[in-house]
Amino acid sequence: YLVVAADKGTATFSDTANAIARDHGFWLDDAFASGGSAGYDHKKMGITARGAFEAVKRHFREMDRDILVTPFTVVGVGDMSGDVFGNGMLLSKEIRLLAAFDHRDLFLDPDPDPAASFAERARLFALPRSSWADYDASKISAGGGVFSRAAKTIPLSAEVRALLGLAVDHATPTEVMRAILKAPVDLLWFGGIGTYVRATGETDAEVGDKANDALRITGPEIGAKVVGEGANLGMTQRARIEYGAAGGRCNSDAIDNSAGVNCSDVEVNIKIALAPAVASGRLDRPARDALLAAMTDEVAARVLANNHSQTLAISLAERLGLADLPFQRRMVATLERAGRLDRKVETLPDDAGFAAREKAGRPLTRSEIGVLLAYAKMSGKVDLLASDVPDDPLFAGELHAYFPDRLARDFADGIDGHRLRREIVATRLANILVDRGGPTFPTRVADRTGAGLPAIVRAFAATRAVFGLADLERGIDALDGRIAGSLQLDLYGRVRDLALTGTVWTLRNVGFRDGLTAVIDRFGGAVATLEPELPALLPPAMLAEIEGARATLLAAGVPADLADRLAPLDVVAEIPDIALVAERTAKPLAEVAVAHFAVADRLSIDRLETLVRSLAVADYYDGLALDRA
Repeated sequence: YLVVAADKGTATFSDTANAIARDHGFWLDDAFASGGSAGYDHKKMGITARGAFEAVKRHFREMDRDILVTPFTVVGVGDMSGDVFGNGMLLSKEIRLLAAFDHRDLFLDPDPDPAASFAERARLFALPRSSWADYDASKISAGGGVFSRAAKTIPLSAEVRALLGLAVDHATPTEVMRAILKAPVDLLWFGGIGTYVRATGETDAEVGDKANDALRITGPEIGAKVVGEGANLGMTQRARIEYGAAGGRCNSDAIDNSAGVNCSDVEVNIKIALAPAVASGRLDRPARDALLAAMTDEVAARVLANNHSQTLAISLAERLGLADLPFQRRMVATLERAGRLDRKVETLPDDAGFAAREKAGRPLTRSEIGVLLAYAKMSGKVDLLASDVPDDPLFAGELHAYFPDRLARDFADGIDGHRLRREIVATRLANILVDRGGPTFPTRVADRTGAGLPAIVRAFAATRAVFGLADLERGIDALDGRIAGSLQLDLYGRVRDLALTGTVWTLRNVGFRDGLTAVIDRFGGAVATLEPELPALLPPAMLAEIEGARATLLAAGVPADLADRLAPLDVVAEIPDIALVAERTAKPLAEVAVAHFAVADRLSIDRLETLVRSLAVADYYDGLALDRA
């Protein structure tokens, strides 16, 4: 099958394609091309910009800045009539847009009033068509203005010279635009067409965007702390890598602006799910279209949740740094051998490059990790579709969870009979595994257990259910902007570590002959029984350590109920072992738990584990040896 994903800006094409599909009796009907007259209007939803802004918020959150309540400076490419730029510049009332340009004009506002400039941007966005020339000059701060790109030179006020670091009183539009791209601001927001940044070692000819050759800068010349790539190809991949290696914060366009394509996917699949109801007369076309519109906000929420989790996965992989490099290298090599990845096309290091990175202490950048994230998901989906995992009754809930609640409630039969149900389940399982475990999660687990992806996914699902990891993640999600960014990543990291150790333990110790549900009931019941009783079961020294960890979390702003669960997480991870011993000895869980923790305390096993974790891992095989120890 072929699905044409086109947003509302190309609705004419979408409607034409859908008409052809209907005329030929093609089963996709008007789900053939998304974004048509009966589809989601991406600009009205602001979905692409909102997705990119999720990435931007994460960058700043990890710098302990909440850009929804704290002013921040921005320069950008685009104008308020554009989808990504216009919507993006209305997503926070604290934006101080200092400068921008499009294909017609340059906008300069050296010291904007956040409230007044926000209102003026909103006015321009609401116009049927607008340009920077429509901006009310009285709302622009001293020294600023709107200037045509057709002008020979632009007069530069003292305020503009200070903003852009220019020492002359006149400059060409090209010189001013280059200075805008280099401006020392908080955020550089790409919302217009063109590639404006290349790597130092790239030529303009290699970039392939001749129209912007004259004003293009290099990655190290970017003065912004953060880049939001809401538009396609604002930077080359090599430029992103260079900027990231120099301390800049960026992902890539594929990560930042993925929400638009994601929204199209959901639209297409909703239409497929509703097709039987339309065909049977239960739902006429106008009613179906009204239902689509009524679910807009819920569709957007599901899409934006993906932006949140994808950028988190990149941050957690980035946090691992060099420790993840050997696994990244093995992952890339494995995918390449399978013919699923061309590392040269994707600008990933060859084996010598990985070795040089390791020797120089330079881990992969966010933009490179983003490539691994995508390939881990795509490869995972392929492997899962080739297995019986998508047909496992335990994962039936994943199919319904993909769709808005109203659809799942009122048209469950259409969802159950969805012609792409296996693909949807496989996609969701691959996404959850990679977003919550990290791109190298399958590689790490396979190296330790020899298991294939289907078994890994089942063990991962069992681990998440047994320990209630999804609830823990939701609790940590709710702390966005409420605790230090580094601490929040640390908490996510603890949950991710338990997902890894729990998955490995499950694969080594448990079979799935009786099904996943039996495994979850068996060990989840033990966790539910023992976790609340731990204070009465632990030796004093271990209990004191947990109480100290809880107090530290409380002092950092973590709510008490979440701190209660996170503080003893390492101890809770041992409960499945206790359950196995209880089964083999026919002793009560609590009695076995007391013996287990007493032995651990007497033999200083916790101290040994701490020492092992503190050892520097010289190479990949050292890491495996320490894991086995």
